[in-house]
Amino acid sequence: MREIVHLQIGQCGNQIGAKFWEVISDEHGIDIAGNYRGNASLQLERINVYFNEAYSHKYVPRSILVDLEPGTMDSVRSSKIGPLFRPDNFIHGNSGAGNNWAKGHYTEGAELIENVMDVVRNECESCDCLQGFQLIHSLGGGTGSGMGTLLINKIREEYPDRIMNTFSVVPSPKVSDTVVEPYNAILSIHQLIENTDETFCIDNEALYDICFRTLKLTNPTYGDLNHLVSLTMSGSLYSFCGLFQFQTIASVILAYQIVNSLTVLAWCFGFYFPSMY
Repeated sequence: MREIVHLQIGQCGNQIGAKFWEVISDEHGIDIAGNYRGNASLQLERINVYFNEAYSHKYVPRSILVDLEPGTMDSVRSSKIGPLFRPDNFIHGNSGAGNNWAKGHYTEGAELIENVMDVVRNECESCDCLQGFQLIHSLGGGTGSGMGTLLINKIREEYPDRIMNTFSVVPSPKVSDTVVEPYNAILSIHQLIENTDETFCIDNEALYDICFRTLKLTNPTYGDLNHLVSLTMSGSLYSFCGLFQFQTIASVILAYQIVNSLTVLAWCFGFYFPSMY
């Protein structure tokens, strides 16, 4: 089986990641307790790409959740999808990065990184044939950008022959929480060019436009935006494979994407802008 290890970093990454697992669990017929409740054998055919089968035929996401402050972890644990995750895979600090890339990359993040790598190694050791890694983060925050790129570097050093795929939320001048977001993004982009095979860029401004123009939402929330991103992530798993269903091609998707899309988008250095209209 060609497994994928999923990582979600920072507040933005964990909020989107929680929505992503809701979508993937629903596609595979997995309830919040990890039990299979589907009605099609096809749902189980490639389930091990994203899930580990535990005792009593319960399925656990192959997911690692990381943040430099405990608040986001607590909110994910208490959400309806929270019981699905392995408790040991929640890793957090206590101080936060304060929207500072250097704190996430060199100080607070660096102090926590070995704990994260221990969990990464455990997940990789449980795989029969690891295909690669998938990481969700924001380029505007301190943890997602600083610690996210540090984690990518560490994984690339230890697993140089595995594929690294990221979904990176890019800051927008019209939708911005802090003034330092562009600096965090600039410091991160070089790291992504050097150490990732694919980076899917998600633009908050474009998400708002979709909510207003296409979905006709008058007051979209971050939950609406995160749901859109999760659908985009799920769709990208088969966007280069015509009308095939996710379950039939998930085990070869990362390598297939690179071979078939880089011929068209090589000039982008592996940076893609998914269409969500």
